[in-house]
Amino acid sequence: MTPPVTSNPSPDASGFQVVGTNADAPFSLKLHRGDGMTLVAMNWKVGRPPDNFVGFAIEYQEPGGSQFFALNNRLNFLDASGNVNPQKLPTLQSPIQKFRWVHFPRNAELAGDFIYRVTPMFMDAQGKLSKGEPQQAPIQLARETYPGIANVTFTRGFVSSQAFVDRYLKNGPINTLVAPRAAGGLDFKPTHPDTQAALAWMGFEARAAILETLDQAIADHAEVRVVAYDFNLPELLDRLVQLGPLLKIIIDDSDKHGEDNSAETKAESRLVASAGRDNVWRQHMSNLQHNKTIAVNGPTVKKVVFGSTNLSWRGFYVQANNALVVTGQKAVDLAFASFNSYVAKSNSAAGFGATPSADWQDLGLPGIDVKVAFSPHSAANAKLDEIATDLKSTTSSLLYSLAFLFQTGGEVREAIDGLTEDSNVFVYGISDKEVGGIDVQDPNGNVAPVFAEELGENVPEPFKSEPTGGTGTRMHHKFTVIDFDKPTARVYLGSYNFSEPADRQNGENLLIVRDRRIAVSYMVEALSIFDHYSFRVAVKKANERGVKLHLARPPGPGEKPWFEDDFTVGHKIKDRLLFS
Repeated sequence: MTPPVTSNPSPDASGFQVVGTNADAPFSLKLHRGDGMTLVAMNWKVGRPPDNFVGFAIEYQEPGGSQFFALNNRLNFLDASGNVNPQKLPTLQSPIQKFRWVHFPRNAELAGDFIYRVTPMFMDAQGKLSKGEPQQAPIQLARETYPGIANVTFTRGFVSSQAFVDRYLKNGPINTLVAPRAAGGLDFKPTHPDTQAALAWMGFEARAAILETLDQAIADHAEVRVVAYDFNLPELLDRLVQLGPLLKIIIDDSDKHGEDNSAETKAESRLVASAGRDNVWRQHMSNLQHNKTIAVNGPTVKKVVFGSTNLSWRGFYVQANNALVVTGQKAVDLAFASFNSYVAKSNSAAGFGATPSADWQDLGLPGIDVKVAFSPHSAANAKLDEIATDLKSTTSSLLYSLAFLFQTGGEVREAIDGLTEDSNVFVYGISDKEVGGIDVQDPNGNVAPVFAEELGENVPEPFKSEPTGGTGTRMHHKFTVIDFDKPTARVYLGSYNFSEPADRQNGENLLIVRDRRIAVSYMVEALSIFDHYSFRVAVKKANERGVKLHLARPPGPGEKPWFEDDFTVGHKIKDRLLFS
């Protein structure tokens, strides 16, 4: 059954959602704290905007700063000749024609208030822009979600993006940054001139938090337990080698991972030399040893890394992934116990499923209700149907980012399909296919396939062709966010693919977090990824029609304003109201 709710209040949970307070502004403003990002959401206070409203200008000021910087918009108005300016322009000149926007501040780790100022922009008959009354609000984007307790972290997952093209591709192709072949990953050395900056940008908070955890373990002379599926990243292997016999590790040996020339087999040889043969195991349970966990038990450092982020080039630098890093002795003890059970039960799914590690256990985090259950489960403690039942209880919204969902049958898929058909529930979703691209689940119930390579070379102005980042999955998250806007907000996350093999055959980590601050963080990530790929649908459609994407001017006779659907189409009305 669903794990019981812990009644402890969240520690210092204030401030993750703030609102603008200017009563004279014609719109409302709400800021949502993401991890390394901010969701800026607006709504018109009374009725609809006037037809000459052409969008929002968004500016922000860093903590301790004295200057506001305008966000830029790649979409611009057509000029008199029907052309679109190929340059990004400040939103004061090219307003954002949406009622919400996810912003990645350049220095999101700074302590203190980030101040956002949002201004409605209007255009007269001559095309001249003017400002309306603004809203302004402060929000703190401290690096750790709950300092010293729990930190939600994400990889960027945006190699197929205009931002990546602008920042790094002008100085070298992606194959000078990321190993093109997993098997050769441990020997790959990046040659891109911007390697350090590019990898930090691509790996984002997850890379920083995982490397920091291992560096702290080395300095603390800590015992470390690692369970790895894909394992081909030198900067991780080098750190594990430094731990010597303080490290015990299980590495997957399923399929190609078990071959003599695989990176995983090469990593095994190096770690046997440093940690000792008795401290290194190969394993696949009944199918895969699919975990990606790191547990550190030192004199001062007590940390566990859970989530979907493989210890690999693609895991860190190409795919969209998450890692939840928690601090506390109980969490460490549970992770160490699960490691011991994997070793003791070897590849016996039934044996592991009978251990306490296979059922829900509270991580003991102060004030945060977080429970973990490791796979494989037995029939008595299986989790898949239980999760489906919980999903069906959604009352407000479901946001999901689930690799392989549309290739997976079963109760969870059926529950999501049912919720998508429920007009009372707002559903956003995205799923990576094993081969061939990404499925974007629109709130209207449509599933649109997106292929990164479809941008190709023949993209409409003002956009540039993007790299695919190689073959394989790009959206690798496995999380669902239920009712983020309610006191009952909760998130399921981990390496667990919400499938029968994940539940009953594989080694996996699965967590349920009942906490609004963490739920909002995953909600913002879900929107960021969803919008990122929904944009590709728009680009594809524009390309097929041979039109240029551009901002809409005020409507002429018989025309509709850009915001018409936001006030007349059911799922877009919900979108506008839910986040603002």
